[in-house]
Amino acid sequence: MTKFRIIFSLLLCIASLQTMNAQTSFTHPWQGKKVAYFGDSITDPRNRAAGTKFWAFLQQWLDITPYVYGVSGRQWNDIPRQTAQLLKEHGDDVDAIIIFCGTNDYNNGVPVGQWWNERETEVMYGHGQPKRMVTRKQRTPDMNSDTYRGRINIALDSLKRTYPTKQIVLLTPIHRSNFFANEKNWQCDESYTNQCGEYIDPYIEAVKEAGNIWSVPVIDWNASIGLFPMIAEHGQYFNNAQTDLLHPNDKGHQRMARTLFYQLLTLPCTF
Repeated sequence: MTKFRIIFSLLLCIASLQTMNAQTSFTHPWQGKKVAYFGDSITDPRNRAAGTKFWAFLQQWLDITPYVYGVSGRQWNDIPRQTAQLLKEHGDDVDAIIIFCGTNDYNNGVPVGQWWNERETEVMYGHGQPKRMVTRKQRTPDMNSDTYRGRINIALDSLKRTYPTKQIVLLTPIHRSNFFANEKNWQCDESYTNQCGEYIDPYIEAVKEAGNIWSVPVIDWNASIGLFPMIAEHGQYFNNAQTDLLHPNDKGHQRMARTLFYQLLTLPCTF
């Protein structure tokens, strides 16, 4: 009887452990997916500031197949081209699209612009009484390719129409400090206004605003990854502490990727 009880207790323990393992086992929602990355030099695989980019770390950790379209120097007005290239090369065979763009719009002095054009028009309406034509104000997205918000409108309108069933995620621009490439490419840090008198802040906020306007999730990398090249101690995360505090190095990209790894846990990759 005693032996039976001992054996029975052991079986219960084994069953309990198996149940606990089943409950704690978890698959990342982005595991093994196909993800397109749009953006600029920080995403561009040809940029040599880092040997392993954030998307390559996610490839290692999550077995994500990366389709990378970021090109050095590009701005939000290049996102429709990157969308078209993705469609041409992979069609509908992609699970999600991540956009990390905006720092070059700030550096090139692109005016922030407006989200909407507003006009007075007539529309049929009835509530508690027969329908009739009434005068109302109506807003439509501003599609001005010469402004930052207009460019985002154009890009997301194109992307949502091209890939209506896919997950789209926006990443805010990150903090930037000095970049001294050569005499013709000498960029000052974010403590200065750009050519149109704007600090980088409205370019970051516009990406957050776009999430509500176009119903796409936004991950605030500017706040969450912790990289702050405006102080000397954070030079260790960037390409060169003297000449390039704009492009993160491998250590910086790994920190970006680790942050994104956990933030993507809150978002479905497929629907």
